[in-house]
Amino acid sequence: MNEKIATFLNSGLLEKYLIGETTPANTEMVESYIERYPEVQNAYNTLQHNLEIIAKTNAVEAPKHILNNILDELDDTPVIKLNSTSKYKKWYKFSIAASIAAFIFAGTSIYFYDQTQKLKQDTVVVDEEIFDLRGDIEKNRKALDDVMRQLLKLNNPETAKYIINGNERAKDLKTVAYINPKEKTSMIDVVSLPELPEEQCYQIWAEVQDKMVNLGILNETDRKLMSIPYAENALALKITIENKGGNKIASLENEVAEISLQ
Repeated sequence: MNEKIATFLNSGLLEKYLIGETTPANTEMVESYIERYPEVQNAYNTLQHNLEIIAKTNAVEAPKHILNNILDELDDTPVIKLNSTSKYKKWYKFSIAASIAAFIFAGTSIYFYDQTQKLKQDTVVVDEEIFDLRGDIEKNRKALDDVMRQLLKLNNPETAKYIINGNERAKDLKTVAYINPKEKTSMIDVVSLPELPEEQCYQIWAEVQDKMVNLGILNETDRKLMSIPYAENALALKITIENKGGNKIASLENEVAEISLQ
């Protein structure tokens, strides 16, 4: 791999392009590199696969817009047209017309006052919706940043991938561990867990020298990429069936999966 391609792959532009965070100029450059260089194409395909894994984390749904009834109310507001009274020559006819106009003006003033008050109330609701929308945008931004960080971890060349399959006691069990000894980080993707009785649970352990280190409980609801404690100098990862809530000491007689890290 030449220096130009290595510099590009280490720039993070490929990851940003995948989640739609590049500028138009950077987008054009990334697409050019993908088309021209097989190494970049392979890296892009790997990133897409990793993003599919991360996509299993909780998504945030944008709020629906409301309050279109404000425009409807304005469209339904009647327009009252007053005829000119200049054509009446007699004073009493002018007075009658003026009185009628005054009554009409008073009535329409009350109506428009009510409409104004309602519009003010609707405006307050709109402001609240905008405030909530800004909050949701910020949450989405944070979620996107989390996805970006996880994607960079999975794509790190120092990160090793370990597929953990269940034994005869749990044939459908499958998890994938991602361990980076340089950054001392560990993540696990719970792909499938066979159903257990309510009083039991799956627990994952790291074998370190002559002892088993508890790395946490794998719940049915945790079927997504999540961080687990990093175990220094671990020789293997094991999954056992334990009593609900987990145990401090691994029940190795109930082991259902194991993968060597050496």
